[in-house]
Amino acid sequence: MKKPLIILTGPTAVGKTELSIQLARLAHGSVISADSMQVYRHMDIGSAKINKTQMHEIPHYLIDILEPTQEFHVAQFQEYAKKYMEEIYAQNRIPIIVGGTGFYIQAVLYDIDFTAQQQDTAYRTYLERVAREQGAHTLHEMLRVTDSKAAEEIHENNIKRVIRALEFYHLSGQKISVHNEVERQKDSPYNFVYFVLNDDRQKLYGRINGRVDQMVADGLVAEVLHLKELGCKKHMVSMQGLGYKEILDYLEGACTLEEAIYRIKRDTRHFAKRQLTWFRREQDVTWINKSEFDYDNSKMLSFMQSVLVQKHITERGL
Repeated sequence: MKKPLIILTGPTAVGKTELSIQLARLAHGSVISADSMQVYRHMDIGSAKINKTQMHEIPHYLIDILEPTQEFHVAQFQEYAKKYMEEIYAQNRIPIIVGGTGFYIQAVLYDIDFTAQQQDTAYRTYLERVAREQGAHTLHEMLRVTDSKAAEEIHENNIKRVIRALEFYHLSGQKISVHNEVERQKDSPYNFVYFVLNDDRQKLYGRINGRVDQMVADGLVAEVLHLKELGCKKHMVSMQGLGYKEILDYLEGACTLEEAIYRIKRDTRHFAKRQLTWFRREQDVTWINKSEFDYDNSKMLSFMQSVLVQKHITERGL
């Protein structure tokens, strides 16, 4: 029998955290964070990281395990997640992957094999020099020429993924967007339910704007200043997160605080749109549109429970 797996995802600021705790209680689950920033220590405000009080004693994994000077990528996420999933199964609990990084979720759900991916050090060094000397936009335009679909999916500030997509095309002659689509068609080794929480666009954008204002009020500038003092530089993977690179620009005199806040809000809205595009392409997804449940978490949970029962995913299903 395939082991059970629950996924709860959706665009940033849609309200996944609160619902995930209630879902974990319902399903006797433990949460694995699929967030590329919450994995880092000292990055609490800008990543909207869940705190111990909010966890309500539900076990959480892949939060605060790395220093912000360390790199973290999808293959590492997959390795950690699979290890923690085995621990969770051994405790007779159900793993619940929660977060908005669609590629991370896909990597675990379809057990994507990263071991065979080649590298061309000379070409990668060339691309890194392009990014450094000509900027992320120039690099991203190179990707748009070779793989326009990948360019739509990957933000230009995510230099690491842009380089990987260009390198993949350079080595294989195949578009990474096509490769990812093929991987997406694989049969999952898990008996899974893939919930996508969503909201009306204007309400979601309002939540994003309000969240950014709250982050600034809660001390986002001081948090980024502390990271800068710890030795974090703009090129590091950790500092590519929304909110961090913009405030770092402000601290380095490249823009005003008002400009930085404007960019965070704008780019986060764009990011949410790209997240939804990704989730719409995924297979076997169960959408939860909050307006259809009158924004009532108890109604959403009742619906989610009915789906879990249909898929025979309960604590007794272990």
